[in-house]
Amino acid sequence: MGEGVDPTEMCQSLMDKMRRSQQLMAAADPDLLVLFEDWLEALEDEVVSRVKETASQNPQDLARKLGLSQEGAAFLLGKLRKEGRL
Repeated sequence: MGEGVDPTEMCQSLMDKMRRSQQLMAAADPDLLVLFEDWLEALEDEVVSRVKETASQNPQDLARKLGLSQEGAAFLLGKLRKEGRL
């Protein structure tokens, strides 16, 4: 591992994130999850449409056009590529 990396601290951080994720899933209302999934699907469709219109997969442009963060746009582009939708 690289210098300055504490494996114990890294493991603890990962465990904390998993615990928080489990807590969120336990508290999430099933109806809310359906709404989120519908929203995400609509957003993905919008990304696919924009990419087809502009022939560009630039995360910065997409983020600006859709009001997303650049990281969010990059995530969606990667997800859609992996799924074969782009």
